[in-house]
Amino acid sequence: MIINSLAGIKHGNSSNFFLMAGPCAIEGEEIALRIADRIVHITDKLNIPYIFKGSYRKANRSRVDSFTGIGDEKALKILQEVKNTFGVPTVTDIHESHEAEMAAHYVDVLQIPAFLCRQTELLVAAGKTGKVVNIKKGQFLSAESMQFAVDKVIETGNDKVILTDRGNTFGYQDLIVDFRGIPVMKSFDVPVVMDCTHSLQQPNQSTGVTGGKPALIETIAKAAIAVGADGLFIETHPDPANAKSDGANMLHLDLLEELLVKLTRIREALL
Repeated sequence: MIINSLAGIKHGNSSNFFLMAGPCAIEGEEIALRIADRIVHITDKLNIPYIFKGSYRKANRSRVDSFTGIGDEKALKILQEVKNTFGVPTVTDIHESHEAEMAAHYVDVLQIPAFLCRQTELLVAAGKTGKVVNIKKGQFLSAESMQFAVDKVIETGNDKVILTDRGNTFGYQDLIVDFRGIPVMKSFDVPVVMDCTHSLQQPNQSTGVTGGKPALIETIAKAAIAVGADGLFIETHPDPANAKSDGANMLHLDLLEELLVKLTRIREALL
């Protein structure tokens, strides 16, 4: 299946993987444009189809005082500006069904957070917009069970679906990645993405701030490409330690190009 509305984002016959990357949350116009400019430069050089990622609002936070956003409309307009400035598609999360139509005016891909991947009303609302729908696999679900999430979107008449793995809950404060899930989900005839940063989260820490293991991003990404992932999802920031959301598991922007060079070589070896 080819997602026709996103040039270069293909399943099965693409010569390279595609990349969803950007900051966890939209923190402001200047930093969003700076991150996008850097990633566009890198992906153009390496011939990697690129989708800019940024959450316009963070609804799932551990603590009530955690950063949630700069304002919905303001953040969505920044995502639109990234698209218009660099000519790349954009993706953002939605959390409730009424957000789908609003966000669809500004972005190309609507992302369903992992915790919400069973929410029928949300999946149907996203599907009805006609936009590409990226569904993150719940940490609590098997790869096989994601067929039902795909079906909910397809039954709206929208077959533009991506599935993204982000690891499985392991105990209370860790995640593990079962790479068997990638070929399983590819069998549903949709592109499958590996989220290389959220799969390294360490949730539910005693401080109320999620931890992470960013040193293993390269390991997860290499393995995902090796087993046939169509795309990668990587949150990246020029200063992760001071990012307003999920800094503990983000890749430093300065490390992105070297990583992508290695991954394109693995991809080439598999063709």
